[in-house]
Amino acid sequence: MKRNILLAIFFLAMVGFSTNAQAQKKSYTLGLVAKSQSNPVFQAARVGAEDAAKDLSKKHGVTIKIDWRTPNDEDAQKQAEAIEQLVLSGADGIAVSCSDANKLTDAINSAVKNGVPVATFDSDAPESRRFVTFGVDDFKCGEQTMEELAKIMGGKGVVAILAGNPNAPNLQKRVAGAKSAAKKHPGIKIRDTYYHKETPQDAAARVEQVMQSNPDITGWCMIGGWPLFTDNALKWPPGTVKCVSVDALPPQLAYLRSGHVQMLLAQQVYEWGYRSAEHLINKIHLKKNPSALHDVSPLIPVTKANVESFAKNWEKWLPK
Repeated sequence: MKRNILLAIFFLAMVGFSTNAQAQKKSYTLGLVAKSQSNPVFQAARVGAEDAAKDLSKKHGVTIKIDWRTPNDEDAQKQAEAIEQLVLSGADGIAVSCSDANKLTDAINSAVKNGVPVATFDSDAPESRRFVTFGVDDFKCGEQTMEELAKIMGGKGVVAILAGNPNAPNLQKRVAGAKSAAKKHPGIKIRDTYYHKETPQDAAARVEQVMQSNPDITGWCMIGGWPLFTDNALKWPPGTVKCVSVDALPPQLAYLRSGHVQMLLAQQVYEWGYRSAEHLINKIHLKKNPSALHDVSPLIPVTKANVESFAKNWEKWLPK
């Protein structure tokens, strides 16, 4: 009987050892699926994820690898395929910025069903089974962009909203927030919301076209900074048309310096990657869930007064 008891203890100890070893895996692969490789905000997110992989590997005594599976240009179907490929290749977790929530929800749910946790950043798929989303509160982002513009315009004028991809859920919410804020300013009239392909060239052409057709526009509420990624996108003399834009990438900073743009509201794009990697490792390695489903990242106002100090961040965020 003693022998049987000893065997039972040994068996339970071995099961416990095996379970613990499985829980404390020593190597992890995290898939990162951003919207497009050509957009510097996602290049910065990639650097953030890779920095987090190094820091967390050292902190937890594990090896963490980032598997970058981002399409060259924005394509939700290719993102869905990338998620499927990551699951098949054995990824331990996935972070994705959703170009189209409707097209990505099934792929996210399938990954989770197969035991691969998914986090979203920047642009969410709210009906999916992702366990956390990191980024700005998009409705408040739109509100803040319009509020800052209204202040700069003295509470009166004709405003155009530049809105990018009409299918992106994060941009839809920003437009709604901007329109909500405008209602608080009776002197602000919204001429229209203008959509375009999310490339700098298409965005700059859209702004020029709109200004030619509507020369009475005196303010631009850009809920994304697409046209400001190119040179000479804003044809008006500095200060004659007011502009507040989301994001503060290096090419955009030139428009602050020239006076064509009065304020940029910087998203914490480096943190998109860093925090997503942290959330995934917390869940799969430490077995800890986030305290809230929405991990909200505040916007950072950048003006002529602090543009030079903010510019130094990009020396770290963008690969050489």
